[in-house]
Amino acid sequence: MPLLEQLLKNNPDNVKIVFKNFPLRMHKFAFPTAIAAMAAHRQGKFWEYHDLVFENYKKLNEEKLVELAKQVGLNMDQFAKDRKDRKLAHQIQSDMNEGMKAGVRGTPTMFINGSRLKVRDPQGIQKVIEKELQSLKGK
Repeated sequence: MPLLEQLLKNNPDNVKIVFKNFPLRMHKFAFPTAIAAMAAHRQGKFWEYHDLVFENYKKLNEEKLVELAKQVGLNMDQFAKDRKDRKLAHQIQSDMNEGMKAGVRGTPTMFINGSRLKVRDPQGIQKVIEKELQSLKGK
């Protein structure tokens, strides 16, 4: 997230972050956590919940997901109801299918205008952004 925040700060008018779910099957609580995060999103608290999840990723279990929801101030009845909504599971599966088609193999994976980034350093990513902006001006 610090890298993404820096890119947004440096490119406020040109960069937009679109988050897609890609819970890894090797992580027991990845899919339930993705559902919980999307339930938090319905209450406008996705990023707050997301950040706490990643701060606590080694401790995730059912109780921790609920504890984190309380920490960000979610309506717990609505959170419980939304977590059972099959639409969220379908949305996450759709994100995963889209990711597989795009060649995602792990997380995090970043794309700029549909092209997967191979660089991970801020300067390298900034160069890719600037190159993409230049090519868009030519169109």
